[in-house]
Amino acid sequence: MGRLFDARDSFTRMALLVLTGLGYLFFGVDAAPTTTQWILAAFAFVVGLALHHRPLVNLLAQIALLAVAIWLIDDFMINQVGASWALLELTLAARRNRTIWLTAGLLAAVDLTDSIGDPLPRLLSGVFGLLPEVGVPLLLGLVIRTTRELGQQSRRRAEEEQRRRESESRAARADERSAIARELHDVVAHHVASMVLRVGVARHVLTDLDPRVGAVFDDVHGTGTAALADLRRLVAVLRDPDGVRGDAALTAIDPSAVPAALGAAVDRARQAGVNVVADIDPAVGALDAVRGLAVLRLSQEALTNVAKHAGAAAVARLSVSVVDDDVHWEVTDDGSGWVPDAVPVGGGHGITGMRERVEVLGGELTAGPTGTGWRVATVLPGGHPVARSAASTPSRDGVPAARSAASRDVGPPDATSPNDTDGSRTGPDAKERT
Repeated sequence: MGRLFDARDSFTRMALLVLTGLGYLFFGVDAAPTTTQWILAAFAFVVGLALHHRPLVNLLAQIALLAVAIWLIDDFMINQVGASWALLELTLAARRNRTIWLTAGLLAAVDLTDSIGDPLPRLLSGVFGLLPEVGVPLLLGLVIRTTRELGQQSRRRAEEEQRRRESESRAARADERSAIARELHDVVAHHVASMVLRVGVARHVLTDLDPRVGAVFDDVHGTGTAALADLRRLVAVLRDPDGVRGDAALTAIDPSAVPAALGAAVDRARQAGVNVVADIDPAVGALDAVRGLAVLRLSQEALTNVAKHAGAAAVARLSVSVVDDDVHWEVTDDGSGWVPDAVPVGGGHGITGMRERVEVLGGELTAGPTGTGWRVATVLPGGHPVARSAASTPSRDGVPAARSAASRDVGPPDATSPNDTDGSRTGPDAKERT
């Protein structure tokens, strides 16, 4: 019903009415229609189809044809129904109620001309006959029109409610980002800055250190300084996400620099005592920013877990290859190292974060024991929408804007990620990591 009386389907309704009228003329009358009846009916059909988009003009024309039919022929059912239907169309489309009531009164007056001079009983019958001829189309049109307006109001209220909820959600997210930014600035950044400062002081005070210890101090100081820079960028994005052009401020790495960053991560793992065998496809330098960053972060996290869970002197194998635009990534270890006593024991979120990062890009992370060691692997597809958008969206300084949750983990390009506190495996025989 709602689709049939849609404002855009007036021609369809009029065509159905014309077919009904033709059926009446051919099969609904006892005697064959006269020529005048056919002519008046044809005029009513043509006018109705031609003026279906102008309901007021159509109604006035149908009323005029009805007046002529009342004067010339006895059976003017076609013209009467045409005028009633035109009143229905006008009621659906008119913007002012005054137009509806005036034209309805005009149609009633023309209908009553057929009863002028008749006896009182027939006159009263004509008055009551106005109910189906004028009252029914008027009432039906008003009901449909009111229902349509109520539906529009309901949709507008739903849209306003949706906008209100979105506004409240944005405000809540902004408050949450501000709270996280405060914590990062007041707590995390403070402690990191304090550690960097103390290491810097130690480097200058302890002048007769073993060169190997000095190298460790330099490495810790450099890593802490890079972490502070990343924290400052993250705080800036959290406080004003619209003021930063894309997520490039978070990634802070050109895709072409990914192979070098992976090499630096491997070197850091080797400095921690892990024997890393790396097989890195040079084609990773041509990846989009999102997948390039994901490969780097996955490698950092996995090598960190090897150093923490498998221990120093473990043998780890890092494999990164690009096959048909899909990135095949894998890190395995033999679990034969020893774990320092300082490694904290307890659950962390390393594997969970890796899995979330991979799922954002349409892949699936597999992690579990293999022999005496551990294996983590995934395939990052090249046709995923996130990867395509990152590859096609330019940002400042030529760095693609990686608008993805995959860029939420920031940190220096090394193997010892500062936000990982995993320590669930405390020996080479343990088989669970987090």
